[in-house]
Amino acid sequence: MATASPLGFIGLGSMGSVMAARLIDAGYALVIYDTNHAAMEALSRDKATIAKNPAEVADRAEIILVSLPTPDVVRNVATGADGVMKGRKARIFIDLSTTGPRVSSEVAATLAEAKITLVDAPVSGGRGGAIKGTLAVMAAAPRTAFNEVESILKVFGKVFYVGEKAGLAQTMKLVNNMMSVTALAITSEGMVMGVKAGLDPSVMLDVINASSGRNSATTDKFPRAVLPRTFDFGFAIGLSMKDIRLCLQEADAMGVPMPVGSVVQQVLSITNAQYGPQSDLTSICKTVEQWGGAEVKAQAVKS
Repeated sequence: MATASPLGFIGLGSMGSVMAARLIDAGYALVIYDTNHAAMEALSRDKATIAKNPAEVADRAEIILVSLPTPDVVRNVATGADGVMKGRKARIFIDLSTTGPRVSSEVAATLAEAKITLVDAPVSGGRGGAIKGTLAVMAAAPRTAFNEVESILKVFGKVFYVGEKAGLAQTMKLVNNMMSVTALAITSEGMVMGVKAGLDPSVMLDVINASSGRNSATTDKFPRAVLPRTFDFGFAIGLSMKDIRLCLQEADAMGVPMPVGSVVQQVLSITNAQYGPQSDLTSICKTVEQWGGAEVKAQAVKS
């Protein structure tokens, strides 16, 4: 059930704009901020009020959600000169971004100085999942804070409580994203090989999805964005590179080797150089297609 007082929402990009809209549709009043004024104007209806900076959001809302592109932006929004810490009302800071566990812990400690509790709550499922409300929300926070915001997080999808320590949800998100991109990369290689040999890619997916090779790329990304050649799954290469870089950095700091992950990072870097950081994650398949000399696309139905 929506609260009487407004929620704050900072960051109205591809994911944030959709999640903010879902909160409005669920009956929540919002105080919003983004550096893109057009993005704010699009939501300034009914229950969305525009603020001039994050501190003003924190002057009006006790619970603030943020969906931001990089750890540095999260840090600045939380603790910068006009950050949430400077506001008079904020009690809970829900970070829906992917910042990495070390930055999450650092921001949590700094916010605690202003008696603001961080709820570490990255999401997975892409823009499509945000639109449908089927995201996986990983949450780490003191149990009392989590209990207070759980109903808010459920607006976005299925919520998983992973523990009290800030950063645990970030670790869970990084592991998930590494495995997801790795599945996409190896599926691209296998599909290009099969098509070059003469297999129908649709039949290949049917077989794989009934067999042990089934994964998120074969069940979702390839049927939706590769075979129809739309390459519009809804997650940018540049953001994926950031997530994989964070994962490898954290693994290295913990002494966990990730040789497979390092190769996946190289494939992402090559795809980024070829198609640009705004290109869709599924463009990885186009990179492999160039190398292999075969195109993975739905075959015309014979009459």
